[in-house]
Parts: sequence; C-alpha cells; structure tokens
Amino acid sequence: MSVRQAIQNVTDRIAARSRNSREDYLKRIDAARDAGVYRSALSCGNLAHGFAACTPSEKAALAGNKTLNLGIVTSYNDMLSAHQPYQFYPDIIKNAAREIGATAQVAGGVPAMCDGVTQGQPGMDLSLFSRDVIAMSTAIALSHNMFDAAVYLGICDKIVPGLVIGALSFGHLPAVFIPAGPMPSGIPNDEKSKVRQLYAEGKVGRAELLEAESKSYHSPGTCTFYGTANSNQMLMEIMGLHLPGASFVNPGTPLRDALTREATKRALSLSAQGNDYTPIGHIMDEKAFVNGLVGLHATGGSTNHTMHLIAMAAAAGIQITWDDMSDLSDATPLLARVYPNGVADVNHFHAAGGMGFLIRELLEDGYLHEDVKTVWGSGLSNYTVEAKLDGGKLDFQPVPLESALPKVLTGTKAPFQTTGGLKLLSGNLGRSVIKVSAVKEEHRVIEAPARVFHSQEGLQAAFKAGELDGDMIAVVRFSGPKAVGMPELHNLTPPLSVLQGRGFKVALVTDGRMSGASGKVPAAIHMTPEAVDGGPISKIRDGDMIRLDANEGTLTFLGDEKEFFARTPASEDQRHQHFGMGRELFAGFRSLVGVADRGASVFR
Repeated sequence: MSVRQAIQNVTDRIAARSRNSREDYLKRIDAARDAGVYRSALSCGNLAHGFAACTPSEKAALAGNKTLNLGIVTSYNDMLSAHQPYQFYPDIIKNAAREIGATAQVAGGVPAMCDGVTQGQPGMDLSLFSRDVIAMSTAIALSHNMFDAAVYLGICDKIVPGLVIGALSFGHLPAVFIPAGPMPSGIPNDEKSKVRQLYAEGKVGRAELLEAESKSYHSPGTCTFYGTANSNQMLMEIMGLHLPGASFVNPGTPLRDALTREATKRALSLSAQGNDYTPIGHIMDEKAFVNGLVGLHATGGSTNHTMHLIAMAAAAGIQITWDDMSDLSDATPLLARVYPNGVADVNHFHAAGGMGFLIRELLEDGYLHEDVKTVWGSGLSNYTVEAKLDGGKLDFQPVPLESALPKVLTGTKAPFQTTGGLKLLSGNLGRSVIKVSAVKEEHRVIEAPARVFHSQEGLQAAFKAGELDGDMIAVVRFSGPKAVGMPELHNLTPPLSVLQGRGFKVALVTDGRMSGASGKVPAAIHMTPEAVDGGPISKIRDGDMIRLDANEGTLTFLGDEKEFFARTPASEDQRHQHFGMGRELFAGFRSLVGVADRGASVFR
C-alpha cells in the first residue's frame, strides 16, 4: 500500500528535521538494553527488596532471572469514572501472566485528575502540568529495573500522553497500553448541551442542570463524547500501542477482560528474551506519529493533542510542528461525526465499524503508513479488524465493508468534509489552532470588535450582567502555560453559544485551552506568544477590529500595525492564582514550561 504524496512529504520532512535527535534517542535505548535491563543487574539486596512482598513461588522464579516479569503502571482511582474499572486489572494481569509462566507486579501509580471535575475551578491550573508529573511518576515506577516489559493503564486527558512520555524514557522496554472502555450511552450529548445553555441563561436551575449532567455521566467508563480521553484511545490504537479493536469496548464485559488478558500475554511476548523483541521506542517513529495525526484529523479529535503529540514525539527524539499538523489536516478527509462534531457518541462510532473501519478506509486510500511496527506485529493492516468472542475465546474478524451508521462514520469516497478537523491560524497576532470540524460554515469567518478579558470569570460576569449584546471577538488572555498553567476554558462554551444562538457573530481568542469537546463557537486557542511574554494578544484593546478566517487559516488585527505594535503590553498581577489547591507547588513548572507550539512541556 503506497501512501499519498502529501502525507509522505510531511513524513519526510519530520524525519529529516529529527534525524540527529532520533539517532541519539535510539542509541540511548539500545545502550539501555545492552547494559542489562533485567534483574541480573541488581545486587542481592536490591532484588530482595524488589520481591519481598511476592509469594514464595514468585520469589523463586524471580531469583532465577529467567522468568519474565511484567511491570504494571496504573492510574487507577475510584473518583474518575474512566479509571475506576482499573481497580480489578492488576489481578487479571497477574493471573494472565501466571498462565504463561511469568510474573507481574504493580510498579507504581500515577496521578489522574479529571478535567470534568476541575473545569472553572482553581485545580484546573494544575491540569496541563499533570501530564509531565505523570511522565515523571512513570519513570519512577520503572526505575527499579525489575521488568522485562510493561503495561500502562490510563485513559483520560493528560494521563495517556504522560504515560507515553514516561514509557518512551524507558524506550527499550516493550509497552502495551490497556484501555478500560467508554461507559454505556446516557442522555444524548446535544440534550445535555441544551440544558447547559438554558442554565447559562438562567432559564433552568442547578437541580435541572445536575440531573442532566448525572444522566450523561452515569457509570464507570470513559465519558462518551469525543474529547481528549477518547482521542487518546483512538491514537493508541492507530499508532499500534493497543490491541486491535480494543479502544471502545465497554467496561465490565467478557470481551473487555479477554482483551486485557491478551494484552498481558502480548506484552510479555515482545520482550528481549524472545524472538519478537519490539520495544516502544522502535514502534513510535515518525510514521507512527504521522498516522496518529492523520487519525486525529480524520475523526475531528481534540485540540489538546496539538500540544500533547508534540511533547510525546519529542520524548522519542522526533520533532513535530504545527505546520506539519496543518498540512496533514489539509490533506486528510473528515470521516467521523461524533459529538461535538455530531450528535452521536463513541459507542455509536464503535457500533458503526469503529477503529477497524476507520483504519481500513484510510489505509486503502493512501492516508496512512502501513509499514509500521505495532504491538500486534508488523503492518497497520493488522488493525483492520474488530475484536469478538467466539466460544469464549478472543477472535479478530475483518470489519464489514460498509459502515453500519454512515451518518456517524463514513468512507474516504464520501467524507463529511475533504479536510481534517483542525486548522493552524497565523497572522500579526501570532499563531494559534482552531477546531473547525464542529463549527458550521457560516461561523468560520468572523470580523468583529474585540472585547478583552483577563480571565474567564470576567467574561462570565459580563455575560450575566447583560453587557454582551452584539458581535464580538472575546479575547481572554493571561491564561497561558507560563501565566497560570494553561487551564481549559470550557465553561465559556455555554455563554458564547447563547450569544451565537441569538444571531451575533461570536468568536474566542485566547492563550488558554478549550476542552477537547468544544467546537461550536470558533475559538483560536493556544495563542503564542502568550500574554505574559508580551505577545501581540497582550496589546489588543476593547474595540480593536479582528478578523478570524478559519477557511484561510488567518487571525489578524485590522488597523494600523505600526501603532498596534508600539503599544505597551498589558500586565496582570496573577499572584492570587499561584496559591491554593496546590498551585504554589508548581512555581517551578510555570518558570520552566515551554510555549504551546513546542508542546507546553517542562522537559527541554
């Protein structure tokens, strides 16, 4: 299968740009393997500590240094619905390992916060930084040098990217990511969105809002809209770190447990002691990352990955830019309509044909690299299947030729749009990204006066006071990574949607983030340089005319540029946002963090 030239061109320039850093990375992980990554490198005292809590038979096995030992890195907690099912996974994994004469240990846990809980709250200022904390926690878990391979239990927003970055720092080890699956469908997401808008307008109370939210988020499993969590699962499968068909199987089902057992055995089969050594550092090359980006665009995935994928790639010595993402978006058709890009949820997407159908369509029409390594063998065509149980045994069958729900998932011959879901915006205000897949055509070009706020609370207060009653481009600044940790501003979606529904031309420009579930209102996000660095966004004043053109990919101040750039940047005393809810502990992160278009990472 040959890949389209536009896809190959981007892949080639990523490879050329990354040649030296990728070579250095591969040398490091090869040296780690050769140095002795097994328990033979440990002293007797080291090893005794490492298996002190094991059973006598496990101690005997591990002392011999021939038994394979699997590390489990888990993000389990019972507050996150998506991660609560992981409570039982270690026992499933340990039993599956024993069946093939191996052992498994929980190497460590990583923090897992829920953006759904912290939206609009002080804790959201820690959200993006949690990704890099998770990466470091993963490294600590694996630093004991006790493991021949590892499995990673993670689902949600910053958790999977953090686990990937940490796993790539141990790139000499095989790695399989094990999902827990989405919760069953609750009330339709568009109905939930309507109640949110009614609440923002004061037409329903808190009781009605809580009832709607509770009917939507109602059981263990991932939230069912297509935000960052489910974009993560799509990426892990299309990049070859999941088992085929594993991403969107519901929790607590026999098929889910069978996939977990098989993932355990597969991880152990890829170790350096066998004949199929496949470490994660070899899987995650430039072709795998391009495949991930194509999948993101083809499904209208989360804007958060315009930062996460850059940071993840950097951990493997690969340098990706927003320009690469933009060019791939221009070359990739949109094949999925899942809320907020439609009314369906991920359960409908999975029922329509899911990841197997999506991958087959993209592969056959030259949008994906087939010649990649995966945890399921060489070649992405191994993923054009769906997982089923046949007589209690796991089986992989070819996906149907036609989508079962063509309004949710379609083929490349009849795409929902000929370009992908994300777009790079550039102009005299800097660079930003916008999610266009959920924005209707009539809202993709906005020219309106600016209304400037230094926080999302300021915009919400103005809305509640009835001060926002015309066309506007809302500028919410001092929300970038260096300023306050780059919180998501998803709570702005309901009031802005209300204004849009009243017939006003409305858009958002911010150096902060929006939720991966946002998109109805055009939003130029991740603005860089950010306001705290004196970027052009810090010079915008109320009434300035701004033009956002998502079709052409531009964001422009309309006026006297010489006068504009001569302005003194606005400033804001944000010390009150640097304390409370643990924010004081992250002063070092705020001083170290990089810019959004370089991944907004503390790792340099």
